[in-house]
Parts: sequence; structure tokens; C-alpha cells
Amino acid sequence: MVYYSDEKITVRDMCDSDPKAFAEGERAQGWDADEQKLRRRLEERAEGKAVCLTADWCGEPAGYVSVYPNYEHGAFAGRLPMIVDFAVLEKFRRKGVGGKLMDAAERIAGEYADEVGLGVGLNPSYGSAQRMYCKRGYIPDGSGVWYKNRVCGEYEDCCNDDDSVLYFSKKLRH
Repeated sequence: MVYYSDEKITVRDMCDSDPKAFAEGERAQGWDADEQKLRRRLEERAEGKAVCLTADWCGEPAGYVSVYPNYEHGAFAGRLPMIVDFAVLEKFRRKGVGGKLMDAAERIAGEYADEVGLGVGLNPSYGSAQRMYCKRGYIPDGSGVWYKNRVCGEYEDCCNDDDSVLYFSKKLRH
């Protein structure tokens, strides 16, 4: 299914060839690529648990995101649809790819609830996403830092790695 299309950007359902293309693109820019993570997303889509999207830039896979109507982890477990695992390859950033992906993800989430949640990493590699979410109207949920899928208690040690997350939500309809 195609969710958006213009002369440069197409947002569509993720297909079987996308995980490999994204893993290659992520490795080329020095990221820790995990093709199997995206393969698991496709399996969860086949089980009816997720909608997995790819954004193409001029026909080349440029970014991805998944929407889980009933996500089982994190601050909004079982309460809100979640936008999960948003990424845009660096060479396609600042071209509108991320915005169109998020527009489609929010429309899909809006089919299930009036509000949507997401989690974002705290280390500097997530800085672009943190800024974009705030500009799009996401606000922190107030539960504080989560580490390894649980709230990190006050004065408790945690590592500023990919498991350190702050949860945000956005009202889709008022």
C-alpha cells in the first residue's frame, strides 16, 4: 500500500528487500546495522501486530518506521499505539523524508486512538529525532528515564546507550 507519493518521496508498506537495503545503508554510514531487527518487524506485521513503513527517495529506500496499535513495552504498554524504530539514512535527511514518514505513521496510529506514543534515545545520536518530535508537538510523559524497559529510579545508575529512553506522547485529535 502507498500512503504518500510525490515526485521524490513515496511512503509505502515495507517489503522483503528493504531490511537488507537499510542494513547496507546503515553500515555504510557507520551505524550498528541490524537487518534481523527489521525482519522481525516484518514478521510482526504478518502476525497483525504492526504496520511497517518505508520511505523511498527517488526510488531508493531512505527511511523506515513501524506503528504498533497495541505495543506491549514501555510507558504506554497496552494503552496507546506506539511509533517504533524511526530512522532516516543520513544522506536523505533534511529532504522531508522523516516528516512524510511521521505523517503516515500518525495517520495510521490515529485509526486506533486519539493519542500516540513513542520513545526516543537520550544519547546525541538521537538528537535529530528528539528535535523533530518536539517540533511535531510530542511532549514527555513525565515518567522519567527508562532503561532496559523499566523506569530508572532516582539516583540509580544507567548507561547512556540505546536502551536509555524518554517517552513522549502527542494528541492526534482534541
